[in-house]
Amino acid sequence: MYVLSAIVSLTLLGLFLGLLLGIAGKYLKVESSPIVDELEALLPGSQCGQCGFPGCRPAAEALADGNAPATMCPPGGSALAEQIAALLGLDLDLSDVKEPELLVARVSEDTCTGCTRCFKVCPTDAIVGAPKQIHAVVADACIACKKCVEVCPTECLQMHPIEVTLRNWRWAKPLNVPVQPMGTGSNAIC
Repeated sequence: MYVLSAIVSLTLLGLFLGLLLGIAGKYLKVESSPIVDELEALLPGSQCGQCGFPGCRPAAEALADGNAPATMCPPGGSALAEQIAALLGLDLDLSDVKEPELLVARVSEDTCTGCTRCFKVCPTDAIVGAPKQIHAVVADACIACKKCVEVCPTECLQMHPIEVTLRNWRWAKPLNVPVQPMGTGSNAIC
């Protein structure tokens, strides 16, 4: 009899508190700015901190408030800066922005002791391994934030350029190519 009354009273208490939380969630909800949501969707989402903010959400809020330049995200490069400037309606000078060098971390198996410091700081979980075992880097997940290199006590992690393969090859953008108007020059159609 006592067990049944305890079960019923706890069930009613749980239902009451759940209903109370549901009502509070509906009426006390904090609306976020749609521009901040759009900016956060544009940013890489890796929470690497290379921009000087603890994550992509605070960086998006700073961009929306005008407290950060559109060129603040090093992994995004000029392509992301152009998208941010277009979204915010800003004039953008890309003369100081350099394209990020495509790097990836690599582990030297000879000196890795398996201390696990590197994969504790990796924002994208690109480093795999176990304590007291040699670690490895998943190149597709590495964003070259260099946090792992900074904390490695044996300096077994180093940044290397990404090897160009058929899978990751990209056509280079042409440098200043002059554009001729249609109907002029030697290739004009008569």
